Amino acid sequence: MKKIKLLLLLLISLQLSSCAELVQVLEQLPEEGLSNAQIASGLKEALNKGIDKEVTKLMAPDGFLKDQTVKILLPQELQKVDKTLRDIGLGQLADEGIKLLNTAASDAVKEAKPIFVNAITSMTFEDAKNILLGDQTAATNYLKQKTQSQLYQKFSPQVQKSLHKVKADEVWANIINKYNQVPFVEKVNPDLTDYVTGKAMEGVFKKVAVEEQKIRTDISERTSDLLKRVFALQDNKQ
Repeated sequence: MKKIKLLLLLLISLQLSSCAELVQVLEQLPEEGLSNAQIASGLKEALNKGIDKEVTKLMAPDGFLKDQTVKILLPQELQKVDKTLRDIGLGQLADEGIKLLNTAASDAVKEAKPIFVNAITSMTFEDAKNILLGDQTAATNYLKQKTQSQLYQKFSPQVQKSLHKVKADEVWANIINKYNQVPFVEKVNPDLTDYVTGKAMEGVFKKVAVEEQKIRTDISERTSDLLKRVFALQDNKQ
């Protein structure tokens, strides 16, 4: 294909008057036998693969809790709550509180897939080209840019609902009340819904980025002929 491109350029150059025109023609030629539509389809397939493989795991029971890379710990202002509770023999209560936060995150992630699918479907060839030739997390950054606002709007009420459903709000009220009864401590009352929503979104994008980097760097992760051909373009340009 490269030889064909060079031959075409040689012939066309006889009729063109500037290097700028040559570059324009080159950019319009199909890459290594792949059409623009095929390149875009390959990038969409890669993103869908990342979502299906990684994000789906977070939706499972204890999906966040059992994955140390995304497990939600207490917010900074409650770290001292956790330590104090454990120091006075209430470690089990602290563990239950953390589990409920992670359960709420797993519930919220179920709202993510249709939002991601919409963002992927609307991807243009220019988007795909920028992603293909971008850095190791270009696809993840594309999703983040296109979906972050929508995800927050969908995640937040779901987190709040989940926290209430499993009585996490009551558990945390109990935890905080017990902590606030400890002499000489500074009273705390954080917005757990906002905190868990943010951490859930952070976890989703982290897992998508993991799968993206696998596809970019590990040929065995390119599980279809189209993925192999499209990402071979990336390999050839490095």
